[in-house]
Amino acid sequence: MKFKDYYTTEVLPKLISELKLENPYIAPRVEKIVLNIGVGEAASNKNVLPHATEDLMKISGQKPIITKAKRSISAFKIRAGLPIGTKVTLRGAKMYDFLEKLIKIVLPRIREFKGVPIKNFDSHGNLNIGITDQTLFPEIDYDTIDKIRGLEITIVNRSIDKSHAITLLKAFGMPVIESINTQ
Repeated sequence: MKFKDYYTTEVLPKLISELKLENPYIAPRVEKIVLNIGVGEAASNKNVLPHATEDLMKISGQKPIITKAKRSISAFKIRAGLPIGTKVTLRGAKMYDFLEKLIKIVLPRIREFKGVPIKNFDSHGNLNIGITDQTLFPEIDYDTIDKIRGLEITIVNRSIDKSHAITLLKAFGMPVIESINTQ
């Protein structure tokens, strides 16, 4: 079963009953997923950005765009307009396929991963996850990469508040930890 079909047949009815919603159109849902690889070292090494773009293309299945610096920062030797990263926005079927891959394959591969901390959600319910190693994705072959680099994943939800977004992602199977023990 496709993950989008899973949302409409399994997750949506569960959300409507659990959140006591009268209208199914106000139920929380994932709008888009934004993947971003920041490559600040592209300022000094021009060969880094094509490798990051290729990795992101393999991970997302979609051609990324190059992001450029908005302002100059002399401490990092970055000038305005200089390419410093690559990003892709996933919607529709590709978004649901990526979300399934993230929840079922990538997150379980992270060593000592207990769940996504609740502090990673913003006040609107959007989730930000930083992954330090792109080789966690099955499309990336360890022998072909030039350097291990991380990526940021932002899951943008359409929800009334943070608690509804957390309920949505938990219904998909996302491991969310409510509190972090400091022991």
